[in-house]
Amino acid sequence: MGYAKVLLGVLLVSALSISTAQPLARFKCSKAGETCTAVIDYVSPNKTTLSAIQKLFQVKKFRNLLGVNNFSSNASEKQTISEKQKIRIPFTCACSNGTGLSNHSPNYTVVGGDVLYHIAAEVFSGLVTYQEIAAANGLPDANKIEVGQVLWIPLPCSCDDVDGLKVVHYGHLVDAGSTVEGIAEQYGTKSATLLSLNQMANASELKAAQVLDVPLKACTSNISSNSLDYGLLVARDTYFYTARNCIKCTCGRANNYTSLQCEPSGLKPLSNWTACPPVQCEGAGNLYIGNVTSSGCNQTTCAYTGYDSQNIFASLVTESTCPGWCNLLSLL
Repeated sequence: MGYAKVLLGVLLVSALSISTAQPLARFKCSKAGETCTAVIDYVSPNKTTLSAIQKLFQVKKFRNLLGVNNFSSNASEKQTISEKQKIRIPFTCACSNGTGLSNHSPNYTVVGGDVLYHIAAEVFSGLVTYQEIAAANGLPDANKIEVGQVLWIPLPCSCDDVDGLKVVHYGHLVDAGSTVEGIAEQYGTKSATLLSLNQMANASELKAAQVLDVPLKACTSNISSNSLDYGLLVARDTYFYTARNCIKCTCGRANNYTSLQCEPSGLKPLSNWTACPPVQCEGAGNLYIGNVTSSGCNQTTCAYTGYDSQNIFASLVTESTCPGWCNLLSLL
């Protein structure tokens, strides 16, 4: 059986090498040298667990995998993922030469019976082509890989702003029967934006199983430029743990997908902190991070503004919750 698998894989690679099969289109990324968090879909060919997926894609923090899928924060690593179930994978994107690729991760170690086509098409479900793996790893012959060899899997991504806004780029795996218009409506963007980002002349070029660059809107935050997590972007319907796991930030319906809503996570801190410090906003009585008070048309929040090696910071942020005409009437 193993020999048949290897022979089939070699034949497939050889056949594709001389075919006109189109490799995966690269995502555009003009910010050379910049890194960011990106997301891509993965469909497991077999029944598996969240732990196995975390290991395959080398997601550093299990809770980040939960957050990007908006799973319960209490979900177990042993939670079963069904065959063909779509899961989002968070990873670090790096921009270079006009495109974005996963920042030299994940890495896959070749096992007995592997061929490059099998790794690309089956293990990683077609998110990359075998040609792209070969090019990323400088392989002169796609048919020659060795047991124990470590291969970088170059996932497509981007860090570019879209329509002047910071976004989380999502490698959306297109379902059969999908349309550009439908995908745009589902994720709150425009058809023209999707066509431009993906270098498509028209919507008829969309194909099932294509990895489509979809810009996900992110909530605005009050994180300061000197914070260790400056630039943190949290996309709609997701959450993220920051400040050494002490703070949970959510972009969701509760805050109407606008400002990032952060609160104490209740988790044990990472690194050398023995406990998460309680953070109180100055001049706000007993307001701590995540607490809100209202007065008339104004809502004041004790907002998370960042952290450093020793502290977590917060400040008062006041926003109007009334329609514009109501604010005008209050001035009369």
